[in-house]
Amino acid sequence: MPLCSVKCWVGKRARASAVKVYNFESTSRDLIDPFDMAITSDTDSIVFVVDDDCDVCEGLKALLESIGIRCATFQSTAEFLRSAKYDTANCLILDVRMPGTDGLDFQKKLTDALIDIPIIFITAHGDIPMTVKAMKAGAVEFLTKPFREQDILDAVRAALERDRHRRQHSAKVSELQSRYQTLSEREHTVMKFVVAGLLNKQTAAQMGVSEVTVKVHRHNLMTKMGAKSVPELVRIAEILGRPSHFTGLEV
Repeated sequence: MPLCSVKCWVGKRARASAVKVYNFESTSRDLIDPFDMAITSDTDSIVFVVDDDCDVCEGLKALLESIGIRCATFQSTAEFLRSAKYDTANCLILDVRMPGTDGLDFQKKLTDALIDIPIIFITAHGDIPMTVKAMKAGAVEFLTKPFREQDILDAVRAALERDRHRRQHSAKVSELQSRYQTLSEREHTVMKFVVAGLLNKQTAAQMGVSEVTVKVHRHNLMTKMGAKSVPELVRIAEILGRPSHFTGLEV
């Protein structure tokens, strides 16, 4: 497979005078499927690139922006931490070895700081132990330079999709937590018994109230939580991360 410059390839579409920046192994543009186009049309997403090689940064930026993905480049992790914003779906393309910086150590620092960002590692000096360590720590991909355009685009696609799902899940959890806070004390108690599998009659006996009262509270809490069935309410309890709160009851 012949090598071509990302910057040259982009330039040929824009201007014939574009200059060579960095060699990635190229693949046919026909390999980019419709899903790529759906991703690249999402202007809310952004890819961060941290690499001390400005040619790599410029090449990746040109490639990503040529298909509609916003990209911000940094030549150090310190610069990235000072300037990067995480308020939209994003991912990080990170060089493993830069002057004074170890990419794997930086991955751990981000985790310790509760900065949840999908990472794609790139390196010219990778080995199996390094790859395994990065992937075990949650990296999306580990690519060795020079890499194919399609490989980095596939990795970016997977990383952005992972971050979108995480954000959607976090938003859902936040919404359910807000709903849960609206329940009355008795509705909390009834929910606990319902999720544990107790019938209305059993719940009434446990609470020392009438079965009718339990039915009223059950209807109200199901409405407030947006649950249309008991299995759905159980799933909501699991999403809220309250298994110890809702289980272990004596029937």
